[in-house]
Amino acid sequence: MSKKHTTNHHADILRECRTNIPEVVLARFKDDKSLISAVEELLEANSRVLVTKCSKEQIKLLNNKFKNKVEKSHEISGTVVVSQKKSKVKTIGSIAVLSAGTSDLFVAEEASLSAEYFGLKVFRHYDCGVAGIHRLKGALKIIEKEEVDVVVVVAGMEGALPSIVSGLVRQPLIAVPTSVGYGASLDGLTALLAMLNSCSPGISVVNIDNGFGAAASAYKIIKWLKD
Repeated sequence: MSKKHTTNHHADILRECRTNIPEVVLARFKDDKSLISAVEELLEANSRVLVTKCSKEQIKLLNNKFKNKVEKSHEISGTVVVSQKKSKVKTIGSIAVLSAGTSDLFVAEEASLSAEYFGLKVFRHYDCGVAGIHRLKGALKIIEKEEVDVVVVVAGMEGALPSIVSGLVRQPLIAVPTSVGYGASLDGLTALLAMLNSCSPGISVVNIDNGFGAAASAYKIIKWLKD
């Protein structure tokens, strides 16, 4: 079992100026004191703070500590948004988030909620993997109709869905392997390698279960093109 550790957190309040992505709190491996301290420090500098990879206990802790400041709290994805005041985030673009199965929901929702935090409109299409490939038609129609800017595809098992979707859409595509699957899926390694070895050109791949990383990449692409 990994040990949680206490660290002195110093908020990187200029990160958004440098990279377009504000500092985000990774809750996993943090003890309660470090987690609260990190959120409080960032909240002093920014109006909103995104916290990812929270356990159920950490979500309860944040809800109790920040109470009416919790804007969003999603247990399945382990995602929490804390804000000084509730204000509408300016929408700068849109993405479609597709998942192969409902078992991938914890990663797909991390990507979707992170993207919404950044100000992206999200079209969700879950459970449209290769085992039920006919379900993909609806997602493709929305992608074309809404002219989304970026497509994020989340899949575990053999990780085939991003290759299929990439061969059918014009948008930049970000693939997210998940740790979902049976023995030989190797906790997502099989899906990761499949996506990296896709014969469909132009796919970008983030790390296993990294829904936030996919959303951040999509946001940077869209913001760079539209600024």
